[in-house]
Amino acid sequence: MGQKVSPLILRIGFIKTWNSIWFAKPQDYYNFIEEDFNIRRYIKKDFKQAAVSKVVIERLAEKVKVKIYTARPGVIIGRHRADIEKLSDKIKDITNNKEVSIDIREIRNSFTDAQLIAENIAFQLEKRVAFRRAIKRAIEQAKSAGIKGIKVRCAGRLGGVEIARRENYKFGKIPLQTFRADIDYGFAEALTTYGLIGIKVWLYKGDALLEKTQTEENER
Repeated sequence: MGQKVSPLILRIGFIKTWNSIWFAKPQDYYNFIEEDFNIRRYIKKDFKQAAVSKVVIERLAEKVKVKIYTARPGVIIGRHRADIEKLSDKIKDITNNKEVSIDIREIRNSFTDAQLIAENIAFQLEKRVAFRRAIKRAIEQAKSAGIKGIKVRCAGRLGGVEIARRENYKFGKIPLQTFRADIDYGFAEALTTYGLIGIKVWLYKGDALLEKTQTEENER
């Protein structure tokens, strides 16, 4: 059997870090995990049109800081900051009235984010776009954005056939076992009329440690 490890988890401590940054006592650990899960679920569900890639949650004493990485920050902020204040109140309810700080980070190019690419392909499949066309279009857009490598895997009843199968599409190289390689990973599901289709996306953005070293040398 294959031994599969998430590319993000594998690189924690090298070039990646956790999406939940906090330390808790044993009696609080369960509650904090549940709160983080509810915060992420609410943001992804309530701001489905905002193209949210990931949510990073930091805790310090009685304060909760939520960083939202999105391609459409205006959807979350809303007119006259009405939506972001509503979100802040909701997070306060989830975290038992702790002080909440929301930081919205804009993703300049959604074609360089694996999670947004996977969700875009899933959205097209739900709109009955041919899966090969949706995948090849996503790969072309990623290539034009300067990505060094991309791999897309779709699994399920592709095209509505009776027997489920898995198909891979790839461009460039994807060094999954190289720790310094900056690999971005995304997963999404498309709920179609003929079943659930899973989409996995791997992006290779270059060697993070090498680029960092070159930047330091240029500064000198």
